[in-house]
Amino acid sequence: MNRQTRIEKDFLGEKVVPADAYYGIQTYRALENFTITDIPISLEPRMIQALGFVKKAAAMANMDLGVLPEDVGTAIVAACDEVIAGTMNQHFVVDVIQGGAGTSTNMNANEVLANKALEILGYARGRYDIVHPNNHVNCSQSTNDVYPTALRIALLLIIPALVKAVHSLASTFREKAIEFDDIIKLGRTQLQDAVPMTLGQEFGAFATAIREDTARLEAVYELFCEINIGATAIGSGLNAPSGYRERTVAYLGALTHLPLISSSDLIEATWDTGAYVQLSGVLRRLAIKLSKICNDLRLLSSGPRGGFNEINLPRMQPGSSIMPGKVNPVIPEVVNQVAFQVIGMDLTISLASEAGQLQLNAMEPVIAFDLFTMLEMLKRGCRVLEERCVRGITANPDRCRELVFNSTSIVTAFSPALGYEVSASIAREALESGRSVHDLVLEKGLLSRETIDEILAVENLKHPYYHRA
Repeated sequence: MNRQTRIEKDFLGEKVVPADAYYGIQTYRALENFTITDIPISLEPRMIQALGFVKKAAAMANMDLGVLPEDVGTAIVAACDEVIAGTMNQHFVVDVIQGGAGTSTNMNANEVLANKALEILGYARGRYDIVHPNNHVNCSQSTNDVYPTALRIALLLIIPALVKAVHSLASTFREKAIEFDDIIKLGRTQLQDAVPMTLGQEFGAFATAIREDTARLEAVYELFCEINIGATAIGSGLNAPSGYRERTVAYLGALTHLPLISSSDLIEATWDTGAYVQLSGVLRRLAIKLSKICNDLRLLSSGPRGGFNEINLPRMQPGSSIMPGKVNPVIPEVVNQVAFQVIGMDLTISLASEAGQLQLNAMEPVIAFDLFTMLEMLKRGCRVLEERCVRGITANPDRCRELVFNSTSIVTAFSPALGYEVSASIAREALESGRSVHDLVLEKGLLSRETIDEILAVENLKHPYYHRA
C-alpha cells in the first residue's frame, strides 16, 4: 500500500482500493464483476438521492432507538445530506445492470456514506472500526428493503415530470384543434376514404388520447407510496428493533414530502413487483398512442406533391444527402423510435418480474434501469414532439377540401336523403367517370342545390343530423 491506495478486507479476502475513493472493497468487486453497460448508477440522480433519504431516515430512527451511537449517527446523517444534495454522485460507480438484487448499489451507498462520515469525524477513509458500512450505515437494514424503497421514492420523484410533459403536449394538440376547427377534411378508415370531418376534430382526438394517460400515471403513482422499509431480508424484520419501521417511514415521509405508508404485508411487499409492471404497462400504453399519432402526422403531411399534404410539419433539417430540397418528418420518426424502445423495455420488465423466486426478486436492477430510461425517454419525446413539431404545424385548407369533394365517400352524407342503393350507384358512377358526387346528385335532380349545400355545410359535417329528402 502507498499514498495512492489503501487495502480493504472482506470475508472473501483483500483488495487494493484507490486511497481517494469514497467507495470500498464491495463496490470495487462490483466494478470488476459487472462490466455490462458502462452506465453507472450515478446517471440516475434521483435514485442516488432516494438512497440518501433512506439511509438518513434509517440513521435517525436507529439513533432514536439507541442502536446507533449518537456521534456516528450524526456523521452519517450529515453524509446523507451531501448525497441528497447531489454532491457525491460521482462516487456511485457500479453498473446499472448487476447481479445480487441491488446489493452492489446498496453497498456502494453504504461505503460512500461510511467514508464521508469518517471524513466528517476527522478520520481517514477506510477506518471502518469507527464507522462501518454494514454495522453502522446499514444498521437495521437489508438491500431487500433499502433498494425497493429507494426505487419507489425515486419513481415518485420522477413520474410528475412525465405527467407535466404529457399534459403540455395534450394542451398543444388541443390548441391546434381549436385553430383547425373549421377546416373540413376527409376522414379515413383502413387507409380508405371514409366520411368528412374537421382537422380540428382529428387533432382534438390526439389531445384526448394523450391526456387520458395523465390520469393513468397519477393512479399508478399511488402504488409507489407503499414501501417495505423495515422488512430487512425477507419481510420478517429480522435485526430491526421494535419501532424502527414506523419511525423510519415517518422520517422518510417528512424528508421527502411524499405520502409514504408501510406495506401491510412485508413478506409480500419484499418480492412483489406488481407496481413496476403496472407502471411499465401505462408507459407502454402511452408509447403506443404517441407512435400511432406520429404515424398519422407523417401520413397527413406526406408528399408534399405525391401524398396527402393536408398539413405541414415544421421543416427541421435537410432530409437527404442525394435528393436536394427533400425534408423528412424527423421529429415524429424519433418519437416512433422512443416508442419502440419503451415497448421493448416493457417486455423486459415483464420477464424480470416473472423471474423472481420465493421471498425475493433478484432482477430489480434491470427493472429499475428500464423504468428510469422509459420515463426519461418518454418525457423528452413528448417535449421534442410538442416544441419542435406540433406547435409549428400548419394546415392546407384548400387541399383538405379538395380531397373531401373529390372523394366518392362524400355520398355517405347524402345517404339518409337518397337511401343506400341510390347512393351506392352514385358512388360507382362517380368513381368510373371521374366526376364528383356533388355534380352527379345535382345533375340528376336527386337533391336541390340548397339541400346539397345544407348537407355539406361545415357545421352539419362536424355535427351531422339525419336529413331526409
